[in-house]
Amino acid sequence: MNKNTFTTVKLEKGEMNIYDFGNIKLHAYKTNDFIDDEVFIIEKNGKAVIIESPCFFDNNNELEQYLNDVEVEGMLIAYHGAGGTFLPNVPKYATQNAVEYSENGGGKNLINNFTGAFGEIFDNAVHKITDVIGEGRVTIADIDFVIRQTPEAFDIEIPEINAVYTHMLGHDCHSIVAGTTHADAIITQLKEYIEKGYDLILTSHYTPEDLKDAETKIAYIENLKNIAEKCSNAEEFKFEVQKQYPAYSGENYLDMTARFFFA
Repeated sequence: MNKNTFTTVKLEKGEMNIYDFGNIKLHAYKTNDFIDDEVFIIEKNGKAVIIESPCFFDNNNELEQYLNDVEVEGMLIAYHGAGGTFLPNVPKYATQNAVEYSENGGGKNLINNFTGAFGEIFDNAVHKITDVIGEGRVTIADIDFVIRQTPEAFDIEIPEINAVYTHMLGHDCHSIVAGTTHADAIITQLKEYIEKGYDLILTSHYTPEDLKDAETKIAYIENLKNIAEKCSNAEEFKFEVQKQYPAYSGENYLDMTARFFFA
């Protein structure tokens, strides 16, 4: 499946890009919110599983209306625990470390920061997980998912559409890279995706991408490490990265990366 082979449904705020695999469809919801969230709906035989959640109230309402004719059988909540008022009665699946990340760890810190930044329009309620899952195969709505635990939460393979979900990629935007060790871990992960030959890489803050995008990201992260070695502080690092990647979006993520490399 080519990443550009989809039909688009324009919504009032966001838009839905729909990839048709025959007996299964991927609905990629571009929220157009302040943090560029993406939510993914895997639909099969009139039933659906949602990966991640919107976290602004207007997006919650918009997506619930879009899903009126689909029976949502479950949600996989990995890195985005906020938005807890969205579909409150649907079963929520997560690994134990993802639960801790959203309720008490780094994810909760982000939720608190976003609440301070956006106020009442941000849904800071944390999803209540009903089903704690482990690594390996999980079947929801007759769709198989393969759960792969990560240090913070979990990634998801979707064999039926030859796709994988992870938190961040973004081939032409900055990402949060928490120092050299984290950079190496991301590179290893992306090389594994290339080796496995996934058709689509789904992420929380970008439209679906492909293996060429993964190669672009590897080169970017390798270069971040090189730039960091030559700089003496976060400001110098940020200036040099911006000079080399002037068209990249996500400057707030670059700020965080700079702080991590020069803590």
